[in-house]
This record gives sequence, structure tokens and C-alpha cells, in this order.
Amino acid sequence: MSYTDYQKEIMDELSTTLASIDAESVAALLEEIEKADKVFFVGVGRVFLSLQSIAKRLAHLGIQTYLVGQITEPAITENDLLIVGSGSGETAFPLVIAKKAKQHQARVAHIGANPDSSMKQYTDHFVRIPVRTKLELPNEVPSVQPMTSLFEQSLLVLGDTLALMLIKQKNIDMPSLWEYHANLE
Repeated sequence: MSYTDYQKEIMDELSTTLASIDAESVAALLEEIEKADKVFFVGVGRVFLSLQSIAKRLAHLGIQTYLVGQITEPAITENDLLIVGSGSGETAFPLVIAKKAKQHQARVAHIGANPDSSMKQYTDHFVRIPVRTKLELPNEVPSVQPMTSLFEQSLLVLGDTLALMLIKQKNIDMPSLWEYHANLE
């Protein structure tokens, strides 16, 4: 097989996965983001890298975003939203942070693959990215890629889709977004 064959397999998986995400749950997540004063993000590993990109893109749209653990992270309040990225919903650090967010009456949204994970007890809103897990849940999208690559890719594109939805809803002039882009580079 060639590069073209492999990239086609990956793009087909990604397309199938994104088409399998419940549109109503995405619209509800967008509402949660819009009504929050601040939006915090937590995850680990490659998932956290995807979340960092989503936070940056939403910041370009004028949303106050913070990564849990960043040096300038403010206190979370009942007016805020924590977005947890965790495919399994069992990763220890995001679970602890979600619990703490709930103790401060913040809303918690979980983007993951497992709707019945331990994260469920702290979650106000769930968006399922139905990719292959160790649990072999119904309707999982299989992947030829290693480990959780399909989840991280889908998470990143989901974030860009949320951003585009916001742009269209608010009728934002795309060229004007450059004023929010980093300019110390």
C-alpha cells in the first residue's frame, strides 16, 4: 500500500466517525460554551493537545478559555464550564478535576467514547465520539490506526466544527479574526 491508500483509510475513518456524532449533543455543547463566562479544558496526552487547539480557536472567537494547570488559570465558578476530553472517561487526572469543578458548582461537559464511564457521575453534558474502545461498545467505529489516534483526530475536528458553527451563528467576519491571533511570533 502507498501513502495515498493509507491517508484514504484514515480520512474514511474520520469521516465515518464525525458523521456518527449526535448533532443535537454538539449543538447543546455549543450552547454550554456560549453561556459560560469562562471555559476550562482538561485532558492528558494527545487528547490534551487536541483540547489546547480547541481552546486556542475558541479564544480567537472571543471566548475566555483556560487550560487546567496553566500558570494564569483563574478560579472556576458556578458560571463556568469545564470541558473534559477523555475517550475512556476513566483517566485519573480528568476525573479528579471534574469532581473539583462540580464542588465549585461549575458545569462539566465530557467529550469521550464511553457514555457509561466513571466520568458520568460528574458530567452535565456528554458528547460521544463513537470510536473503538477496549470495551467494544455498540456502534464503535473501527480503526486501522494505532491506539487512540482516531479519537484525538475526531476531537480536534469536532472543535474546529464547533468554532465554525459559532462563526456562522454570530455572523463573524472571518478576516476580522486575525486581530485575535498571536502577534508576538
